Amino acid sequence: MASNTLLVELGVEELPPGAIESLANALRDGIANGLTEAEVPFETARAHASPRRLAVSIEALGDKQPDREIERRGPALAAAFKDGEPTKAAEGFARSCGVEVTDLIHLETDKGTWLGYRYQESGEATTALLPAILKRAVNALPVPKNMRWGASRLEFSRPVHWLVMLYGQDVVPAEVLGLQAGRTTRGHRFHAPQAIELAHADDYLEVLENAFVLADNDRRRERIREQVLAEAEVNDATAVIDDDLLDEVNGLVEWPVALTGSFDERFLEVPAECLISSMKANQKYFHLLDDEGQLKPAFITVSNIESREPQQVIEGNEKVIRPRLADAAFFYDTDRKQTLASRRDALDNVVFQKSLGTLGDKARRMETIGAFIAARIGGDVDHAKRAAQLAKCDLVTEMVLEFPELQGIMGTYYARQDGEPEEVAQALHEQYLPRFASDDVPTTQAGLALALADRLDTLTGIFGIGQRPTGTKDPFALRRAAIGVLNILIKGELDLDLRELLELAAAQHAELPKSDGLIDDVLDYMLDRFRAWTQDEGIAVEVYLAVRSRPVTRPLDFARRVRAVHAFSQREEAAALAAANKRVSNILAKQQHDGSTIVDASLLQAEAETTLSEALEQCHQAVRPLLDAARYSEALDVLARLRGPVDAFFDDVMVMAEDDAVRRNRLALLASLQALFLEVADIAQLQQ
Repeated sequence: MASNTLLVELGVEELPPGAIESLANALRDGIANGLTEAEVPFETARAHASPRRLAVSIEALGDKQPDREIERRGPALAAAFKDGEPTKAAEGFARSCGVEVTDLIHLETDKGTWLGYRYQESGEATTALLPAILKRAVNALPVPKNMRWGASRLEFSRPVHWLVMLYGQDVVPAEVLGLQAGRTTRGHRFHAPQAIELAHADDYLEVLENAFVLADNDRRRERIREQVLAEAEVNDATAVIDDDLLDEVNGLVEWPVALTGSFDERFLEVPAECLISSMKANQKYFHLLDDEGQLKPAFITVSNIESREPQQVIEGNEKVIRPRLADAAFFYDTDRKQTLASRRDALDNVVFQKSLGTLGDKARRMETIGAFIAARIGGDVDHAKRAAQLAKCDLVTEMVLEFPELQGIMGTYYARQDGEPEEVAQALHEQYLPRFASDDVPTTQAGLALALADRLDTLTGIFGIGQRPTGTKDPFALRRAAIGVLNILIKGELDLDLRELLELAAAQHAELPKSDGLIDDVLDYMLDRFRAWTQDEGIAVEVYLAVRSRPVTRPLDFARRVRAVHAFSQREEAAALAAANKRVSNILAKQQHDGSTIVDASLLQAEAETTLSEALEQCHQAVRPLLDAARYSEALDVLARLRGPVDAFFDDVMVMAEDDAVRRNRLALLASLQALFLEVADIAQLQQ
């Protein structure tokens, strides 16, 4: 079978930068999946993209489907012939196959012998299959928002202008979005605007690069990174390359050229975060730091043209950024004319959630919850209360209204200016930590209390009005809030009872229509987040299930148990003891044991059960202080010694003795064994 490269390119007007890569990958996957379903072989499928094009190249694509042997089954042999002559059923089947009865074969199956026919079906040419495959792939693209253009009824993310579809050197006739496929592409809008005829699909990337277009998305991104770092080095600075910003800039240019500009040093009087947000959000600039990590009055912009007069491009960008930074300075100066505390009344005019009241209501709930938590962790209760009172005040400042990503950050700046205690000021920023799973947690006790109070209030409130997450829908980011609480409690080593905290948080809401079973519902939801947490830690799901089956409501304790059981599961004795515990669980359930763990030594008959009883007593005495100190790994190390006595017991002792008292005593012995392990986790779950 011959093969060649397939190239598909859809030429468009500038696409939204955030959608380019996902659209290109979706087009690649759609075409590749269509070819796979059609059983056309190929080696690799690659996506290419730039602001003006979505492209896919399929390498070593077979020129046709493989030939297939088709087998058709007709009537049963008994019904196909009568007295040696073919019946109408046999003749009808032969006609449907286009052959004579004598050309049919016998097919042997489990259910008897049947009349059948085998023939070779030639594979269809790839070029004949491609138009339908491409159309399906384009129609399935996850376009964020469609538009129409001109008098056409067609819809796409942006107007489409050309379509290339080459198999090797040959054009594949196809029509998509009103465009006829050809071999004509276009280079850079300014540097190479003329039409370009592609001779072969393999020439695509090289031809476009010669026309000032880097169509390889990953290569273009790396080119931008290299240029930004090089510009920073020339200016004795460190460039801060945010991945999200890098992706956005990559989606704005086809031929990146990094240039360095500057701004007036007087703007450095404004908090650096404000200037950085303005440069990133409005102009897509990379900011620069000096040797001490301080913001420099300079920026790097990535142009989409290689200008003969780059200084003019730089001056144009400097001219544009100046009013942006002036706005940031104005917002900052305006906000400082009013204290944070004076903005508290304004929070009563901002709705948090229509069923849960205003931001003012939320702040008051957080004050009670935060004060309780601060007291429990040995923090300053007054600081926690004050932090809660001011927590949401920066949301109504000019700066945060313009740059929402500065919430908390600006609160910290304004609180310091107002003379608030440093712990209070820092807590205003820390209330939003951790922002993602691997992020830092608050370092101040007021920050810990505030971050927990905020999330617990949201979780109980949203669950309480029946808006819990469903499937992929989580509009209030409750999953992130739940994981945030777990991370704070674990990384902050706060041994707090989650049930107690949820009961307190729920009690602060005036009315929750879904209050029945609310605490258990939220608690289960939060503890279920441990499943993903353990997987991130590289721990088997069976370990999570072993701990989850126990009524553990302190996340720090939960994490300690998980790590201990994980370490135990690596021991040689673990599999045998897990199997034994599983067996014990089944026996006790089947016999409907009353749960008694009191063993009567006078009823012990076999040496193995006496040995096990003594071993259990020794282990109980040894592990009790370890369990009280939450030293679960050491406790399980002690319990691992039980493997020998447990194996011997099951080898030598008949649990279901005829004597009722002996039988119940042996069940109590097994129950005491199970209870000892259950002090840590249900290790029987490790059998799964």
